[in-house]
Amino acid sequence: MSSKEIQHVYRSLYRHGLRAIQFSKPARYTLRDRLRLAFRKGDPAELNMRKIENTLEFLHYATIQNGLEHKILKNLLMIWRNQEKGGYKGMKRQNYSRDEIEIKVTTFDTLNHNIHMLNETMGMCLPAMTVRDPN
Repeated sequence: MSSKEIQHVYRSLYRHGLRAIQFSKPARYTLRDRLRLAFRKGDPAELNMRKIENTLEFLHYATIQNGLEHKILKNLLMIWRNQEKGGYKGMKRQNYSRDEIEIKVTTFDTLNHNIHMLNETMGMCLPAMTVRDPN
C-alpha cells in the first residue's frame, strides 16, 4: 500500500470511530491515541482491505444501533483509557518491585489475546497491543 492509501485508511477508521462513539470527549482521545499507535508501530504490509472493510462495517453498526458492537467498542475504549492512566483510579508513582512491574506489564495480555481472536474470527483489524510502560 502506498502512503496515500494508508493515510486514507487511517482517516476513514478515525472518522467512523468518532461517529460510533458520538464524539464523546474521553473516548475520542483514547481512540485517536490507539489508532496512532497502531499505525506507527504496525507493519504496513499487514494491512488487508477486506479486514479494513469489516472493521468499518463493525464501526458503522456501532454507530447506527446501541447493540453489541457499540458495547464492545465502548468497553474497549474504557479499558484502554484506564490502561493509559495506570488503573481505574490512577496509580501513584512509587518504586515498584520487579514482581509488581511484571504484573502491571502483563495485566492486559489476556485482553489483547481476546481482541486478537475477535479480529481473527470476524476478519477485523482492531488494535490489540499493550503499551509496555510500567509507570
